[in-house]
Amino acid sequence: MKKAIITGVTGQDGSFLAEFLLEKGYEVHGIVRRASTENFERIAHLEGKITLHQADLLDQLSLIDVFKEVRPTEVYNLAAMSFVPTSWKQPVLTGEFTAIGVTRVLEAIRLLDPKGIRFYQASSSEMFGKVVETPQREITPFYPRSPYGVAKVYGHYITVNYRESYDMFCCSGILFNHESERRGKEFVTRKVTDGVARIKLGLEKELRLGNLDAKRDWGYAKDYVRAMWMMLQQDRPEDYVIATGETHTVRELVETAFAYVGLDWTKHVVLDPAFIRPAEVDLLVGDCSKARKQLGWKPEVDFPSLVRLMVDADIKLLRQGMR
Repeated sequence: MKKAIITGVTGQDGSFLAEFLLEKGYEVHGIVRRASTENFERIAHLEGKITLHQADLLDQLSLIDVFKEVRPTEVYNLAAMSFVPTSWKQPVLTGEFTAIGVTRVLEAIRLLDPKGIRFYQASSSEMFGKVVETPQREITPFYPRSPYGVAKVYGHYITVNYRESYDMFCCSGILFNHESERRGKEFVTRKVTDGVARIKLGLEKELRLGNLDAKRDWGYAKDYVRAMWMMLQQDRPEDYVIATGETHTVRELVETAFAYVGLDWTKHVVLDPAFIRPAEVDLLVGDCSKARKQLGWKPEVDFPSLVRLMVDADIKLLRQGMR
């Protein structure tokens, strides 16, 4: 039986990946940070099916201890300070988790079993930032526009460095925006679908947003964790862009969500400068032709279906809370 360790298992991607690997017959282990208030909401339904271990990307020895105990065949590093706006408020901590934290995981693998453990690093489209070509592909130069993006570039290149220096099986998935009903409400997609649900149910009257012209390549997170696994099943470790190849503005997201519930978005959306980033990423759209060709991967959920899925989930969640 294959054994997998997932850092960031309590997050959106971690919970979907844990489900996916269980379906594949894996023994799944998750790394969680010790906290006075623990948030296991996304993996509560997996209790008894996965094993959780306390460790921290800031603590090298804790990672080594868990890896020694589990002896994994695959490690998926999904843990990070992942909310981009917060990275300006906590740039040093973002660097410790999202950049140096990757090195600590790689070092644990190198010390214990550099030839036997396959490693996946969650890279990000935010690394492209102020894009120098459109669409973006694996060889597009990086130009990050946030401390988060800068930290992700470090994490990406240290993964490449360990692959080339120690002949380790290390892959990076350069994932473009991927959303779901499990996305945190601080992210614009979930903020919109939750806001639409609240307005539809009469719980709120307005939705405050920032830059409606920002463009993103949005896909469904469940599709994207499948690509992570595919990368680690290949004969050779390589890096892949994972995206839909379509771009949509925040305005289109808003229009689609409000129209789905029969509301006019212009009567409810309020533009608030507080939500404008210090340095904006204006256009991200990925070219996933390499992943399509070499992995046989393609997204299955399109943009309108994703928005409808998320709105339906938020309406259901709010109705349950109203009972």
